[in-house]
Amino acid sequence: MRPIRVLVPPLLALALLAPLPREAAAQNFFEELFGIGRAAKPPVPPRGVPQAPQAVPEPGAPLPPGIPGDPGAEAPRPAAPPKPVVLKAPSDDNVAGQDLLLNGLNGTLKLERAGAAMTARLTLPGTKVSQPTEACSVPLNGGKPITLTSEGRPEGIARFEAAAAECPLRFQVLEGGVLVTPLGGNPVCTFSAQDCATTPAGLWGPAAAGLIPRSAEFDTARGIADKAVRDNYKLMTQRARREDVRPIVTEQAAFSSDREQVCRTYAREGAHGFCHLRFSEARALALATRLGVSVVPGAAPTAAATPRPARRKPTVEGMNPDAVGASPQPGE
Repeated sequence: MRPIRVLVPPLLALALLAPLPREAAAQNFFEELFGIGRAAKPPVPPRGVPQAPQAVPEPGAPLPPGIPGDPGAEAPRPAAPPKPVVLKAPSDDNVAGQDLLLNGLNGTLKLERAGAAMTARLTLPGTKVSQPTEACSVPLNGGKPITLTSEGRPEGIARFEAAAAECPLRFQVLEGGVLVTPLGGNPVCTFSAQDCATTPAGLWGPAAAGLIPRSAEFDTARGIADKAVRDNYKLMTQRARREDVRPIVTEQAAFSSDREQVCRTYAREGAHGFCHLRFSEARALALATRLGVSVVPGAAPTAAATPRPARRKPTVEGMNPDAVGASPQPGE
């Protein structure tokens, strides 16, 4: 018969393991056996491990590069502040002697240089007051030249006015065209003797037939002009005080609306884009002038002439009608 003291340790171990579920004990055993669970966790390094002290150079020895206080290290240069983008400003006489048409359609406008002054011969198109469906035209000042008053370049482009004319007008000389706006706020000039109501506001420029062959040139230039408008507008909002930002944003939104309003009536505008280009160039020059740049005709522009990427035609499901050898679509 074995002594009782030999059986005490096994009985004690069984008593300690009895409260544990059989599944939990088996899981812990296999985790420790195969190195998973708590056994797979890496040991936590002790805290407060002393680090190697940083080497301190001896007095008089040169400092390693990159250490503050090194006289040989180059200080980072501050970034140059952004500058306004300046496009090529059109000259006062770039349209002198040319017959320009309202929206490239009708009427006639010819600016001519008479010594130091500028004159204008203008025939306004309109509709009859008594018969609105019938067209009419009125030669301003009886067809004689009207002497214009120079207003300088308050917005980067030459501005002239005919305030004493029968129909008071303002002329802004663009590249290849003239933007005409009425003075006094009334867009309609009515001539009772001729029974004619005219609306001279708009872009006076060449006919569409002479502009369409230059559509690629206008498209590239418009990309540059639109970017100049965005850059100058962004710079203006950055320089403005907080309370002045909202009026600038409102003005920029009005510019986009005015451009669409003016250019949608220009003949074949979608085929050449002449009106949108000139309107955007005028806006970019106006913003640059307000940012403190002196716009001088003939000065080199600061905008790079980077061509626009070619626009891809939209894909058409099935047969591509633009592909060579494609069969005609129904109705063609």
